[in-house]
Amino acid sequence: MSNITISLPDGSTRELPAESTSLDLAKSIGSGLKKAAVAAVVDGVETDLTVPLADGAEVAIITNSTDEGRHVLRHSTSHVLAQAVTLLFPGAKYAIGPAIENGFYYDFELPGDKTFSDDDLGRIEAKMREIIKENQPFVRSELSPPEARELFSDQPYKVEIIDRVDSADADTEDTGEVGDGGAISAYRNTDEFVDMCMGPHVPSTGKLAFFKLQKVAGAYWRGNEKGPMLQRIYGTAWESKQALAAHLHQLEEAAKRDHRKLATELDLLSFPSALGGGLAVWHPKGAIIRKLMEDYSRLRHERGGYEFVYTPHLANASLFETSGHLDFYADGMYPPMEMDNGTYYMKPMNCPMHCLIFSSRQRSYRELPLRLFELGTVYRYERAGTLHGLMRIRGFTQDDSHIYCTKEQLADEIASLLDFVLSVLRAFGFEEFTFNLSTKDPEKYVGTDEIWTEATAALAEALDRHGLEYSLKEGDAAFYGPKIDIDVRDAIGRSWQLSTIQADFSLPERFGLEYVGADNARHRPIMLHRALFGSIERFFGVLIEHYAGAFPTWLAPLQVRVLPVATAHEEYAAEVAKGLVAVGARVDVGKADDGLGKRIRNAKLEKLPYILVVGDDDVAANTVGVNPRGGEVERDVSLAAFIEQFSNEISDAEVAALES
Repeated sequence: MSNITISLPDGSTRELPAESTSLDLAKSIGSGLKKAAVAAVVDGVETDLTVPLADGAEVAIITNSTDEGRHVLRHSTSHVLAQAVTLLFPGAKYAIGPAIENGFYYDFELPGDKTFSDDDLGRIEAKMREIIKENQPFVRSELSPPEARELFSDQPYKVEIIDRVDSADADTEDTGEVGDGGAISAYRNTDEFVDMCMGPHVPSTGKLAFFKLQKVAGAYWRGNEKGPMLQRIYGTAWESKQALAAHLHQLEEAAKRDHRKLATELDLLSFPSALGGGLAVWHPKGAIIRKLMEDYSRLRHERGGYEFVYTPHLANASLFETSGHLDFYADGMYPPMEMDNGTYYMKPMNCPMHCLIFSSRQRSYRELPLRLFELGTVYRYERAGTLHGLMRIRGFTQDDSHIYCTKEQLADEIASLLDFVLSVLRAFGFEEFTFNLSTKDPEKYVGTDEIWTEATAALAEALDRHGLEYSLKEGDAAFYGPKIDIDVRDAIGRSWQLSTIQADFSLPERFGLEYVGADNARHRPIMLHRALFGSIERFFGVLIEHYAGAFPTWLAPLQVRVLPVATAHEEYAAEVAKGLVAVGARVDVGKADDGLGKRIRNAKLEKLPYILVVGDDDVAANTVGVNPRGGEVERDVSLAAFIEQFSNEISDAEVAALES
């Protein structure tokens, strides 16, 4: 039998017997690679490890610890979940089960009115482990639409997907990527269970040992609120026991840090049902932090050469027709309000109104770059199922800037913005960043291809000038221009998308913006959209979770609580508080109306930076007992020394924030 030659990613080649598979290739390279292999990329296409290779094929092995490999693991595990449910619940209908970030889910319809319980999750997980222990092979086949309809005749959701694949308007999002070119691909585990999927999958279920089912939720079929309500089981799957344990530990930490829970416990803000979904009210303690954030933002922008503007909360429909929002963003806007002088919308973005400010009079090149800044509140209609505390909300305030500059100024402005963004994020305690450059959505954009190419190149140049590594996100840009998104990594390793810089050649064109150049001719400015926090609300939510509610002293709503040991010490406690207020501290006095131990415990639950205890000796010596958050208790500390230490701590933090 003749051999075949396979090319590897490093440029080397390998000789294998004819009919060898990618799994054979992995085995020939080493036992470790064979064990870690879950799929392969053959001539640019992700493929099952068990597919025979052709002579001259270019092959890269996908291992289980990569993002691509984990996707294969998770999607394969979702199939096993569906298999287990159909075994335990005869007559169950299974819909779709994709891999998602850090896990997977599968949607089901159970016979009758039955619903999954927590006990059911345990039973299902046990059945999945039986299937995995049997090491059942995943066997791929391809079917014509009629063959697929016959095979899945008892599964109405699968039949609907097949019908969509077989129709002219099929797309991969609706069909779950189960086939193309008129063929339906399916994977069979046993004679009893088969599921539709493009794959690839792991060779056999034995590769899927490290998983955990997590919860049950409701989900409308294909997200249609008028469609059937299905039951969705979520799970997570990883390549090793250690990776699974680390993820579950992170989830435990995340639950402790959930900003919705902490916001209630710390009395920061709330989401009253009387307001409606996705709308928050800020309580006094939360409002203090918000004011500090906004004051810091205003000061940084004032020092950065920005001019402050204010715009209304709604506008005539014609404004959003000009900007293109009604063409490209109508689904994200609140419904129109019909008035006697026209149709009005709540603004989803501030940029159209800033364009009106630019166009209010003739502009000269000497005014550019013109940097407009607004803490502007916007309103976006988010579907009820997507709302998530402050992270996904319907009314929020952006630290929004729009910069109008010449073509020659563009690269320097973007580079300066990157410095500005990173300094603000560092001021609030973030040090690890990820950069993404988003390019044009080929189906949803305004402007010419040439303009988009130029804008994208300018953003890439700024990132390169800073020596920053970045990922390219094809088709993820806003409709009016490419963008840089900056993600931060929090204290437990999660990534949050916060800041954004967007280059826009399109809105100046749509609004007819012009400036008079040095040549006395009229020119079109370039527009940059930029938000540092992203939104006050989302940024605050991330801060709560990053610090687990234990804000640094300069940002804490209440920095010091003075606790008198007994009623006789309350007068001195008030003097201590007065001295701290004199240096700008946010301080209160806890009356001696309960046991000291209980009052200290309550103060610690509020995550206060400092608790000061004063008793007889302190009154006599003008001292305090200092109980710092996370530190050792100190007795008999001079009040003057503590006030000086506190004042220096706040001053140093403010200087660091402004110079970071």
